[in-house]
Amino acid sequence: MKSLLATLLLLFSFSVFAQDKSDKAQIETTLNNYLDGFYKGDTLKLKAALKPRLYKFGYWKNKESGEYEYYDQMTFDKAIDFAKRIKKNNQQKGDDVIRKAEILEVSNHIAAAKVIGFWGVDYMLLSKEDSKWMIEQVIWEGPLEKSHTN
Repeated sequence: MKSLLATLLLLFSFSVFAQDKSDKAQIETTLNNYLDGFYKGDTLKLKAALKPRLYKFGYWKNKESGEYEYYDQMTFDKAIDFAKRIKKNNQQKGDDVIRKAEILEVSNHIAAAKVIGFWGVDYMLLSKEDSKWMIEQVIWEGPLEKSHTN
């Protein structure tokens, strides 16, 4: 009986570990799709990363005052339009431009992550529906400070 219980516990541990790795891999893919969407103007990758109910807003540092000021909300549709403009205006970023993605926390249905892009720093909340991780909310600040590039 003890060996059966130990075997079941071991199998359960492997299952949980495998699911955790799978979730993290999916979240990393989502974060990279987000970056590619804005770096390359890739609307398909952006649509794969963002929930249609996206709520994204941020703060931009005013050059004159040095103060951070609220910057407009970006909805899902605005994000897609932004990516289209990047592609249309040939403003894609190369692979040499800073891009970092870090998973901060993963729970059963929600996760938190940090992305550093050419524009600044984004903190985001993701959720999982139908076994797929997507970005729900983003708060950001820019421009990118040198302290974030290390």
